[in-house]
Amino acid sequence: MTQFVNKKEDIVAEAVDGLIRASGGALSRLDGYPHIRVVLRSDWDKSAVALVSGGGSGHEPAHAGFVGEGMLTAAVCGDVFASPSVDAVLAGILAVTGPAGCLLIVKNYTGDRLNFGLAAERARAFGLKVSMVVVDDDIALPDLPQARGVAGTLFVHKIAGALAQSGADLETVTAAAERVIAGTRSIGMSLDTCTVPGTPKEQRILPGKAELGLGIHGEAGVEQVSYSDAQTAMQMVSKRLSEQMEPGRPYVALLNNLGGTSVLEMQILAYELAKSPIGERLTHVIGPSPMMTSLDMRGFSVSVYAPDAEGIEALSATTPLVAWPGLSTLGEVRVVALPDGLRPIRPVPSDHPQTRAFLTRCCEVFIEAEADLNLLDARTGDGDTGSTLAGAARALLSAMDRLPLADHTQLYRAIGLELSETMGGSSGVLLAIFFAAAGDAASSGHSQREALKVGLARMQEIGGAREGDRTMIDALLPALDNLPEGLTQAARAAREGANRTADMTTANAGRSSYLNAEQLKGQVDPGAEAVARLFERLADCRSKDFA
Repeated sequence: MTQFVNKKEDIVAEAVDGLIRASGGALSRLDGYPHIRVVLRSDWDKSAVALVSGGGSGHEPAHAGFVGEGMLTAAVCGDVFASPSVDAVLAGILAVTGPAGCLLIVKNYTGDRLNFGLAAERARAFGLKVSMVVVDDDIALPDLPQARGVAGTLFVHKIAGALAQSGADLETVTAAAERVIAGTRSIGMSLDTCTVPGTPKEQRILPGKAELGLGIHGEAGVEQVSYSDAQTAMQMVSKRLSEQMEPGRPYVALLNNLGGTSVLEMQILAYELAKSPIGERLTHVIGPSPMMTSLDMRGFSVSVYAPDAEGIEALSATTPLVAWPGLSTLGEVRVVALPDGLRPIRPVPSDHPQTRAFLTRCCEVFIEAEADLNLLDARTGDGDTGSTLAGAARALLSAMDRLPLADHTQLYRAIGLELSETMGGSSGVLLAIFFAAAGDAASSGHSQREALKVGLARMQEIGGAREGDRTMIDALLPALDNLPEGLTQAARAAREGANRTADMTTANAGRSSYLNAEQLKGQVDPGAEAVARLFERLADCRSKDFA
């Protein structure tokens, strides 16, 4: 079992009850479990047009998460990726429909269309006014007579819901829903398939590939395309959308998380959406947020709609539903200048070929070791030591022409400033302290080795790590102690210090301090390994002794 579920047959019922229990009384459900699972607004008095939607479960928060003031009146929940029964839909209609009537919002899948359609006919036989609209916003299969209904359904929920909340009649609400459907286009992309509870996961997406134009029920995409990064992914999606968008009209984009994409990735995709070929045509954005998911699918979708002023007002209308992320203006990045105290005073750049070559070799060590150090860190930490050091090295290389290479006293301070700005995590802070203190010591007349020892002492004082605590100190301290004997001896001492960390089953600093002895045993500390590799490379290059 790799999912937080109980019995497969109880998944939807337990999820519905979990949602209702956490709603603070805002939601209720009809009786009739397990065959009838209808989530209702607790405050509904049948005085306005009711909005009923639903379908298979697995798309949470759709549809039950959008039941509330200003959106849906009820949601009918089927099994995972399976349409609810006619009786369940009819029960939902009968429970919420008053004299003003009811609008059914249905995604264009055969089961949903048939079951909601038959339920509507039976409800009309009871004398109720019932309209039905079918959402078909998916453009993945342009030649398909019946396009699928996907995340663009949320535009319909919100605009029709706002109109119904304001007291509009059934004809007005239905006409607005039909206009939204006619103008909405969506397409999605995923790097992985979803995991249906109780079913083996299908591994159909090849390494280095992504599926473009997939549905929300785990269906295969229209094609597998080469995947390289977020930028190219959004370029492909936006290109398909641009072909369906009317020239000269401003659009709203709905950026939807298909369930398994991290928040960080979705924010990057929002950045790329704004930069994409359709970015200049987007005035507003909804999300990024999970709204119409496909269980845990690691993907995203983009829906676009060109609303009129009334549509913008409806999309902006307030609703207490936390699942609705709201409508935001898509604007430029606003940059505020740094406070004066944080604007570093840059030293005058100067060149020194030997120092440039030496620093370049140091940076190359960390860049070449990036993957190895990340792998080592993944066993005892968060797997980013290599990336952190390599990123700082690349930044230092790009800043080489700004550095005072001919003045080692100022150079230490300048390196400290660069690292404080470009190197993340505690390592960046500690190394910035190290070089700043070394620069202060060098300016006071200390030799370079003595200055580095002062920097190390200051780093230990502030960081709290000591030799034996299983950190980079275990390699750096013996290396500096042995530096007067030459780089070869310093490298040997650094390697021995790093290797000793593999026998240390207690870490007193860093991420490793959260791990038990069994997890640490036999694993070299990645920071110490980085120091050892640096000194070994310098020794191999037969650099001059700079003590």
